[in-house]
Amino acid sequence: MRRLFFVFFSALLLAPRSWLPAQSLASNGQREIVFRSVNVIPMDRERVLENQTVVVKNGRITALGNEGSVKIPDAALIVDAKGKYLTPGWAEIHAHVPPIDDIEPMKEVLILYLANGITTIRGMLGHPKHLELRSKINSGEILGPHFYATGPSFNGQTVKTAERGAEMVREQKAAGYDFLKLHPGLTKETFPAIAKTAHEVGIPFVGHVSFNVGVWRAIDAGYSSIDHLDGFVEAIVPRSDTLAEPETGLFGSWIAYRADASQIPKLVQGLRDKRIRVVPTQALAERWLSPLPGDVFAKAPEMKYMKPEQITSWVNAKNSYTSNPNFSKEHAEKLIQIRRKLIYACQKNGVDLLLGSDAPQIFNVPGFSIHHEMKYMVDAGLTPYETLRTGTVNVASYLNKPDWGTIKIGNVSDLVLLGGNPLKDINQTKNIEGVMIGTNWLSKAYIQSELKKLEK
Repeated sequence: MRRLFFVFFSALLLAPRSWLPAQSLASNGQREIVFRSVNVIPMDRERVLENQTVVVKNGRITALGNEGSVKIPDAALIVDAKGKYLTPGWAEIHAHVPPIDDIEPMKEVLILYLANGITTIRGMLGHPKHLELRSKINSGEILGPHFYATGPSFNGQTVKTAERGAEMVREQKAAGYDFLKLHPGLTKETFPAIAKTAHEVGIPFVGHVSFNVGVWRAIDAGYSSIDHLDGFVEAIVPRSDTLAEPETGLFGSWIAYRADASQIPKLVQGLRDKRIRVVPTQALAERWLSPLPGDVFAKAPEMKYMKPEQITSWVNAKNSYTSNPNFSKEHAEKLIQIRRKLIYACQKNGVDLLLGSDAPQIFNVPGFSIHHEMKYMVDAGLTPYETLRTGTVNVASYLNKPDWGTIKIGNVSDLVLLGGNPLKDINQTKNIEGVMIGTNWLSKAYIQSELKKLEK
């Protein structure tokens, strides 16, 4: 099943569409933008600052205070935000951008992220063209979230020897990638060479934990982030080390019903002690690996932004999972429940969770899936505030960006305006009234217009 997962990972291409340049947005450049009478969720702690005025200029928050106490610039664009809620933009730390030579199809994915309030992404399906994309986003030539790029995948096909693994690390560091992406298929011989060289040249490695490496070696090696909870289930199932990889299933799906929850504290302590971040991508498990039928997800409204053949392939992947002789609804439900326990234990014991859903991937549409992910994290026991931190404050700390992730004077103006309070109902993250990315204000009308163009 890991091979199947990798195949789907590598085939996610979107058709090009027409694109509006940044200068055609509702507002950009030097003009100040003012949010009037808005309720601010600053994310420095769990609180709401009611009836505030927020002024933004040149990509920064320049003023914040009670309504009536802040001077409104004469030529400013005024956003009437009475009764609405302003929050920092969110991150999608396990995102995918098409790994191809043409930038045009990539723009379609970027607008799906922005339309959903995602102002930072870490691309996890590397390609040399992504370096050009990152540069054009940074310069303002292309409208998109802040983009962190991983290089082409390290896996059993691309890394046959320890020497080649070390060489690839140096190549990707020299090319300018931000992270190394590890996929399944690495071995006890190739993985240590990759990890050692990565530490030597100073580039973090992230992603999957190969079956033959195991989570304990991954922890000892100092992963920057482990994604999908990969290897976690195997680490808490008794005698899993006596099994072959096909017997365990993707993310331990075939053996999760035998997990020993009493082993979770040891695993969490290892992650915490090594300061390894965790990107659960629970939406992938709750949708692809759940006991629910594929039709439940294939009929979701956001599927209109994916090509019909893509949806068909997702349904086929779901059917392949549920028709496997190892599958049972009871065991699938136990997989979901043990993953929720792992997420909750990380949150409550000092392991930083980072918001990421893995999209486009099985029933996860870019942007939209991050709202599902937040809901699933609340289902796992996190409060809405704790959940929102995983996509704001925690990411700012992870990326060493102290002026991100909270709303205060001087911070970057990556903001989302919501119609309701997500601290009371996490589903309000879907109720987007507009998105601020740098100097650009994307109004609700603009977002709806752009999304309409992307319907298949």
